[in-house]
Amino acid sequence: MYKEIVVIKVGTNVMTNKDNRIIRPLLRNLVKQVAELYERDIICVLVSSGSVIAGKEVLGKSNIEDDTIRRQVYSAIGQPRMMRLYYNIFHDYGLKCAQVLPTKRDFNPGVHRQNMINCYLGLMSEGVIPIANEDDAVSVTMSMFSDNDELACLVAQLLNADKLIILTDIDGLYTGHPDSDSSELIKNVDLDQDVNKYIQKNEKGEAEGRGGMGSKLNYAKEAAAKNIPTYIANGKTDNVIIDIIEGKNVGTKVSL
Repeated sequence: MYKEIVVIKVGTNVMTNKDNRIIRPLLRNLVKQVAELYERDIICVLVSSGSVIAGKEVLGKSNIEDDTIRRQVYSAIGQPRMMRLYYNIFHDYGLKCAQVLPTKRDFNPGVHRQNMINCYLGLMSEGVIPIANEDDAVSVTMSMFSDNDELACLVAQLLNADKLIILTDIDGLYTGHPDSDSSELIKNVDLDQDVNKYIQKNEKGEAEGRGGMGSKLNYAKEAAAKNIPTYIANGKTDNVIIDIIEGKNVGTKVSL
């Protein structure tokens, strides 16, 4: 039986290069860390983006003009490709993985929510690593998550996880632009701390939108309020998951 449950969100920016291609060695490194934790009786649940990018790798340029339908098509094509990638890598480390594709309404109180809990607990009891992603093929408008940060936060709460790790392509929350020499990494954020002034704006002067640091902080605070310490860290840094689990001063920690 596992000692801890850790939910790990892997964003698209973590797993892709500048050409929007999936970085296979990076996925392998992430899975290697999950496998190492499994040996320590710590089981992980992945919340993984990537299906749309994977679909583009298969289909290439689409002639579908409607943005929503085009995203649905890319996701439907890419989801099995992502799972094949994960399946093969986990198999190399002697582990099994499974796919869970929820919509936002599945988290509402009731039968669907309990069925989802039963599924996760059943998979983990068999030593299978659940991999969750929004069901983009059917999630439209009201049934959509704001982004996978929200999905990861909801999964962590659903399972009463011991930790939530949100992996992105920067080291955490900075006091200014991450590329500025004068900016410093903020190591710890508590629930009462106002850090909105540190959220970077886009060229229109608006806060970052879907999947940005503002979103990550909002959902990190939501999870932390449920006594789930949450970490925002750079998924492209070697051994970052292990370092967090071992208590090293990595990324930005959000907690009570």
